[in-house]
Amino acid sequence: MTKKILVIDDESDIREVAKLCLEINSNWEVITADSGESGVAAATTEQPDAILLDVMMPDMDGLATLTRLQNDGNTQDIPVILLTAKVQATQEYRYQNLRIAAVLAKPFDPVNLAAQIAQILNWKL
Repeated sequence: MTKKILVIDDESDIREVAKLCLEINSNWEVITADSGESGVAAATTEQPDAILLDVMMPDMDGLATLTRLQNDGNTQDIPVILLTAKVQATQEYRYQNLRIAAVLAKPFDPVNLAAQIAQILNWKL
């Protein structure tokens, strides 16, 4: 069965690079959303197997989006991997207390992104 990944990021370049690299380096279906609000809607309707979620977004940031996803019975069990440019010790501690699968630093290595996700979620490529 093909895995489905939802990439939620307000930067179109990041969404496109992630989508392209994941599709090339895996057989996963990749859908994208450009905001927290549209990401929550996509997660609800598409029911992806995992979500890559940018932390810093305007309007509803990644942590608010994560809270919405985790408080919704339809999306609460979808594993979330945070994408962030802020990977400082204080932020890492904050992220440890969240129910997330992992944190990946931006900029990420596009060639290895699928392998990283597969390793984090214990999936086969």
